[in-house]
Amino acid sequence: MSDDKKNDHQEYETTGHSWDGIEEYNKPLPKWWLMIFYACIVWGIGYSIAYPAWPGVKTATAGLLGWSTRGNVEEAIQQHEADLAPINEQLASVELTAINDDPELGTYANNAGAAVFRTWCAQCHGSGAAGAKGYPNLLDDNWLWGGTMEDIHYTVSHGIRNEDDPDARFSQMPAFGRDGLLSNEEIEQVVNYVMSLSGQTPPSPDMAEAGAEVFDFNCSACHGADGTGDRFQGAPNLTDAIWLYGGDYDTLHETVYNARYGVMPPMGGAELSEAEIRAVVTYVHGLGGGEASEE
Repeated sequence: MSDDKKNDHQEYETTGHSWDGIEEYNKPLPKWWLMIFYACIVWGIGYSIAYPAWPGVKTATAGLLGWSTRGNVEEAIQQHEADLAPINEQLASVELTAINDDPELGTYANNAGAAVFRTWCAQCHGSGAAGAKGYPNLLDDNWLWGGTMEDIHYTVSHGIRNEDDPDARFSQMPAFGRDGLLSNEEIEQVVNYVMSLSGQTPPSPDMAEAGAEVFDFNCSACHGADGTGDRFQGAPNLTDAIWLYGGDYDTLHETVYNARYGVMPPMGGAELSEAEIRAVVTYVHGLGGGEASEE
C-alpha cells in the first residue's frame, strides 16, 4: 500500500466518529447536487402555492392558479354535451317511430341508450336485460304494459306503481288470502287451474275444475276469461310459460295469497332528459322484443 493511501485520512476533515478504527470523512456534497437540491425546495414551495397541495379539515388549499382536476373534468363534460347538443335536440324532437329511419340518429340513439340502460336500468333488469325474479325480461316479446315505442316511452317516463309520478302506470292485485277474500281451499283450486292454463300438470288436477269457477268470479276481470291478460291493466298473460315471479305451485300460491306489487321509478330513478329517455327507449325496443306501433 502506498504512503498516499496510508495518509489519505490526514488530507480531509473527518466527522470525528470512529468505528473499529474506521473514520468517516466529512467531504462536502458536490455543488451541482446542492444547487439542484435547493432548486427542488424552491420549486416545491412555488408549486404548493400555485396549485392545490395542502389538505385541510374539509378541503385543501386551492392554489393561486385555481386549477383542479374536477374543474377540468367538468369542463370536458360541458364541452362533450355541447358537441352532442345538435343530435340530442334532433333526437328529442323527431317522431319516436322515425328515429331508426335515420341511420346516424338511430346508431347514436342505440349507443346512448345502452349507456343509459347500464347506468340506470341494469340494476334491476340485468346488464343483458334478461331480467330476474320480479323484474321483467326485456329480450322477449312479452309485455305487461305494451311493447311499442310509445308504450315503452310512457313506462320509462312515468314508471309503474310509484308515488313520485301521478301519471305512473298503476294496477293492484288483491291479496286474496291475506285479506280473507278467498279461503285456503279456493286458493288451492285456482292455483291448480292457473297451472293448467299454461299447459302444466297441477299437483291436484281434480281441483282445477272448481278453480275455473273461482277464477271466473275473482280473476277474469283483469286476466280475461281465457287468462290471456290485459295490457291496459298490466295484468299478465297466464296461458304462456313466461312468469315474472315463477310458475310452480308454491310460487303461484304465494302470489295469489299475498299478491305482488312491483314498483318502477319514473325515468329510471334519475332526472333523464327527453333525449336520454328516447335513447333508452330505442335501445330497449331494439333488444329483440319490441313491437311495431299501431298505424
